[in-house]
Amino acid sequence: MSKKRHLGKFLAGLAIGTGLGLLFAPKKGSETRAELKQKFDELKLKLKDIDIEEIKETIETKIELIKSELEDLDKEKVIKIAKKKAKQIENMVNELVKYTVEKGTPVLERAASSIRSKAIEVTKEVLEKLEKDA
Repeated sequence: MSKKRHLGKFLAGLAIGTGLGLLFAPKKGSETRAELKQKFDELKLKLKDIDIEEIKETIETKIELIKSELEDLDKEKVIKIAKKKAKQIENMVNELVKYTVEKGTPVLERAASSIRSKAIEVTKEVLEKLEKDA
């Protein structure tokens, strides 16, 4: 429910921002109203394409894969393998961020970006430890 509320707030903000931008534009009122109606119709069409459950499932799957890779990374003894795993994790979190950007959900994008930063930080720490111990 919270995610739907965030998406609703985002879409409401988008609609209000679009409306205000058009209202304050230097055009005739009838042109502005027609353009505003067109923008709202476009927004409604885009909303129909969003499948919240699909987005949720895809993100959850990617997160579980990333967590699994992080657990494996901690167990690795060989630096070469650990570096390969670290690169795989980085690619996976980059895909997660890219997916959230494509779906146009800023709340999820910020969360995914935070995960990306933390995953890169953790993998670097593990690699440094392995190299130090080697």
